[in-house]
Amino acid sequence: MGINELLSSTQIGNWHLKTKIVMAPMTRSFANNETGTVGEDIVHYYRKRAKDGIGLIITEGINPSPRGKGTFGVPGLYTNSQVEAWRKVTEAVHEEGGTIVAQLWHVGRLTHRELTGGLPPQAPSPIKADGLVHRLRKPYDIPEEMTLMDIKEVIQDYASAARNAIKAGFDGVEIHGAHGYLIDQFNSEVTNKRTDEYGSNLQNRLTFMKEVLMAVINEVGKDKTIIRFSEIKDDIPGYRWAKPEENIKAFIQVFHEVGLQIIHPSTNDFTEKMANDMTFHQLVRKYWDGMIIGVGNLNPDTASKAIAEGTIDLAAFGRPLLANPDFVQKIKEGRPLKPYESAIDLKYLN
Repeated sequence: MGINELLSSTQIGNWHLKTKIVMAPMTRSFANNETGTVGEDIVHYYRKRAKDGIGLIITEGINPSPRGKGTFGVPGLYTNSQVEAWRKVTEAVHEEGGTIVAQLWHVGRLTHRELTGGLPPQAPSPIKADGLVHRLRKPYDIPEEMTLMDIKEVIQDYASAARNAIKAGFDGVEIHGAHGYLIDQFNSEVTNKRTDEYGSNLQNRLTFMKEVLMAVINEVGKDKTIIRFSEIKDDIPGYRWAKPEENIKAFIQVFHEVGLQIIHPSTNDFTEKMANDMTFHQLVRKYWDGMIIGVGNLNPDTASKAIAEGTIDLAAFGRPLLANPDFVQKIKEGRPLKPYESAIDLKYLN
């Protein structure tokens, strides 16, 4: 019963998804590092997943501006050439009957001026992150505290990138508000020490996320906008919310206020209990009756069970899809999945 549920088609607004399987956003770093454009290898990579039967493809993170870049080879959606390059991807996916959304990703403080055109990273507060920049292997730069004008400009960058996503043929947009990147830096008491309307308490800290969502919704529509959010942070492995359920309620209140219909709560372990003997996704479902994309080291059985129980509506898979371009067909036929191997599956576009 469960596997059939995972493999069944579904309608979400104007999206007809062939299955309830989602391709999770995964950084690939195969774009041209100078121009931020994607090539034929990326076209082929996404076409293959759409042909296999993935219901919804969420792209790797795409920068809404040059200062949003956090490592080498990340694509953008802020120039005409980037838009034209992505159009080849969306056309290929649509030719195979697939649906694809662009994930917009601004890393905030988690970068270095060597990646951002010589400019310092942007952040809500000038607090340096611990650790080394991905692939650059240099310590993170001290970020520049964003002025109110900077905040307005970055919100407009998101809006412009969302508009460009539609021009490029994407079916919608996901905003990356998770894992300690710019939006999450505003959301968190660890990285946001502001005392203005964008800081000082949780409701104020969520204002930047809310304004980004409103700007993007204005460009693409409520039914074509997704938000990814999380407790976990890539740069602070042990971070946890002091009051998980209160945080979840506050986030979902914002999502209701802007009229979102699809959300993507992100965790590394879907089955891990967060509070009151409930998982992250179970707590989210307690306050949210819209669409939920589940993620967190899922396997087909766990995902099928969660969909059948109503905890989630769609199930996102990451590494298994890198190792298995025929992921859906293997599940349908009961064939074993090839284990993920980072040395191979990250190095090449399979």
